[in-house]
Amino acid sequence: MPVERSVGGVVFFEEKGTIFYLLLCYPALSHRAKKDYWDFPKGHVEKGEDEIQTLKREIFEETGLQEKEIEIVENFKETIKYFFKFKNENILKFVTFYLVRAKSKNVKISSEHKDFAWLPFKKAFSKITFQNSKEVLRKANEFLKKLTQ
Repeated sequence: MPVERSVGGVVFFEEKGTIFYLLLCYPALSHRAKKDYWDFPKGHVEKGEDEIQTLKREIFEETGLQEKEIEIVENFKETIKYFFKFKNENILKFVTFYLVRAKSKNVKISSEHKDFAWLPFKKAFSKITFQNSKEVLRKANEFLKKLTQ
């Protein structure tokens, strides 16, 4: 069975004591998703890249946030796995997420996306399409709460 690996970021911005999470709207693609969905910035690991290089590249490509505008928060790393079908073949996908503080909310989404939103936790949790991504957001939010206590 083919295996795919991707890396993504739970990107957040803190403003006046409230944490806002960045979600992107991915359009329906006939071979991947049957309808539009909301999720975190993420993408495939390219040959020769490590996870952090992929993370920074994908965040820049999908949001326009440059490396100097983000900070990777230490000690948070969550990996999800799921299966999907492509050309009648089952594919196992692993996505590793890091927690990323944005120093700017000035997002310029790529042509791969339809929209974006900065949302507080409860609204972001409701908007995310997939349960495994909701769980990543919940863990990231709990992690941030402990950091600020």
